Amino acid sequence: MITASPTSHSYISQRLKLHYVDWGNPQAPPLLLLHGGRDHCRSWDWVADRLRADWHVMATDLRGHGDSAWSPDGDYSMAAYVYDLAQIIHQLETPVTLVAHSLGGNVALRYAGLYPDKVRRVVAIEGLGPSPKMLAERQQQSLQQRWQDWIRDRRAVSARSPRRYATLSDALERMRSENKYLSAEQAQHLTQHAASRNEDGTWSWKFDNYVHVFPPVDIAPEQLQELWGAINCSTLLCYGDKSWASNPEKDGRASHFRHARVVTFANAGHWVHHDQLEAFMNVLQGFLSEA
Repeated sequence: MITASPTSHSYISQRLKLHYVDWGNPQAPPLLLLHGGRDHCRSWDWVADRLRADWHVMATDLRGHGDSAWSPDGDYSMAAYVYDLAQIIHQLETPVTLVAHSLGGNVALRYAGLYPDKVRRVVAIEGLGPSPKMLAERQQQSLQQRWQDWIRDRRAVSARSPRRYATLSDALERMRSENKYLSAEQAQHLTQHAASRNEDGTWSWKFDNYVHVFPPVDIAPEQLQELWGAINCSTLLCYGDKSWASNPEKDGRASHFRHARVVTFANAGHWVHHDQLEAFMNVLQGFLSEA
């Protein structure tokens, strides 16, 4: 059960008003939580509730997600996300600990490599991005084809309206179908914070449809590995043994980190912090308390 609720705040990044929540305790060391794609900051409530006594816990809504503004030009590139993270940490004016999931993990690890002196520790739950196999398959496409596909997909998204659910219960069923490991309480909480009501009484997810379309180019894998290698703090990489994500201990990506440990959680999918909350918190709190 969640025993406390956070307060809502906002900050400006690249002219966008972005939302974050704060569980208080500002005298404690800052710890920033970053959610994954199509998710929202209140996805972290169970984790934050366990940490708030010892940490100044905050969780952001990425641009285009939750209660943050949507990018007018649909810019959801990694560069844009990293800049937004850099902006909120700049405003905190102190090094932080980062705990992040999926897309948020990818962003957090890039930032930690860019500014190693500003990150005390970093935890990434399935946050290394596409596997080496997926990247190799992508590289088989010509640059021309990747750009054409991106233009086609962006045009298709521009013609699509946000999906509408007749009731919140219908949205809840969709949430549960996406993750079979969720308890009834988890699914209800996540859905309540993930959807907003339309003027006609229907419900839609808060995220911008444009977040589905990834830019046609990103930094090269070798450059990303260089950023990972520049991370100077202790790093925890978490994976679920039932997830579709590729484990970096097996595919070789963990070797690019200087101070990384990989932990695999049994009976967990992509959302380790939901699927095995108790086991995850035991590992997380142990990692955060290490000297």
